[in-house]
This record gives sequence, structure tokens and C-alpha cells, in this order.
Amino acid sequence: MKSVSEYYLLSKMKKILYIAVAILASSVAFISCDDEETYADQKEREARQIRKWISDNDIDVISLSDFLKDTVTNNPETGPDFTRNEYVLFEDNGVYMQIIRRGTGKIMQSGDRWKMNARYVERYVSNGDTLSMNHYSSDSEPDVMFVERTGDNYTARFLSGIMYKMYSSPAVPSAWIMVMPYIKPKLLNGESSALVRLIVPHNQGTQTASANVYPTFYEIVITKQQNN
Repeated sequence: MKSVSEYYLLSKMKKILYIAVAILASSVAFISCDDEETYADQKEREARQIRKWISDNDIDVISLSDFLKDTVTNNPETGPDFTRNEYVLFEDNGVYMQIIRRGTGKIMQSGDRWKMNARYVERYVSNGDTLSMNHYSSDSEPDVMFVERTGDNYTARFLSGIMYKMYSSPAVPSAWIMVMPYIKPKLLNGESSALVRLIVPHNQGTQTASANVYPTFYEIVITKQQNN
């Protein structure tokens, strides 16, 4: 039979143990919350990755108002100023666009409904690794998308291709659609096609990029599949 002093000591030890466990649990919870990356943290990380990509590739950022003066982004491949590597920033959504070639066709008009072919490369902005592509493979079919213009509104959906299969969705990234007012793709490849490059924040890219908050880079060659 335990003495009063023994019960008192045992009770005191239990209290100390409970307090220690409580402190430990609080510490673990605090560390867990501190380590958990918030959406704001993810967006800040994305912004840093985009800034680094721009710096590493010697990109000159121009405003939309400057771009609309002549709809030209100077670049080392097609000029006209071969010393500059310009991308226009769309400040409302954070997309950066460079037009290497507009194409030799015509701008889509309201009521137009076109099938377009796209050869592209999709890369992670974080490290430059290729995520998907059909650009350099002669064996692969181009991605096919149906694009329609109604007034100033453009809509698009994939009909077939790697993007459609990889992401199990016909959804065309918003950044791809927003280039449509500025390009004039034609039926033939080569100089008749449109060639654009994009730096795309997560919410203007694929559904996967949006869900995981990562930016992507695209180089896209666009041609018309048929006149219709």
C-alpha cells in the first residue's frame, strides 16, 4: 500500500508528464504550420522563378502600350532590332509573349472558325526541363485545336494531340488563346506559320500547372489546317 507521500509524488510526476506532452504537441503543430507552404508562398516562389528566367535569358520586357504601337517584339532571330530580346508583359494576367513570326495569312475575324495545328515545346520555368513536346519529332502528329472568334471573344479546344492526351482534357491554356488576336497563321509551314514564345504563370497555363502553382515556358508554331 502506497503512502500519502508516494501518491503525492506520483500525482506530481503525472502532471509534469502531461505538461511535457502538451508542450511537445504544441511544438510539433507549430513546426508543421511553419513548414506548410501557403498559396501566397507558392505564388511568390513562382514570381522568383519567372524573374530568374527573364534574367537568365536576357529578356527585355516591354509594356503592352509599347507593343501595340507596331505589334513587334524585337528578337535576335527576326529583328528588326537583332540586339534585343523583347517580350511584352500583359499586366492583367502576368503572361509574357514574344512573337517571332506573325505568319503571312490574315487575322481571325469575328465569326471565323478555324482548325489549327500546333507544334510546341513545354518547359518548366523553374529549371528549363522539357515537360512535353511534339516540336522536333517528325513522327508525331501536331496538336489540333478548334478556335472560334465571336466579336472580341476567342475560344479554343483541343481535338487531338499530346496536350489533349497528357492532360486528359480538351482545355487549351488561356495563354495560348490570348495570342490569337496577334497572329496570322497560314496553311503552309515555314515562314507562313506563326511562331510565338510564352512565359506563363500557373493560372494561365494547364489545369495541372494551375493546381500545382508552377510557371511554364512555351514555344509554339501555329498553322491553319484548312480554310473554312
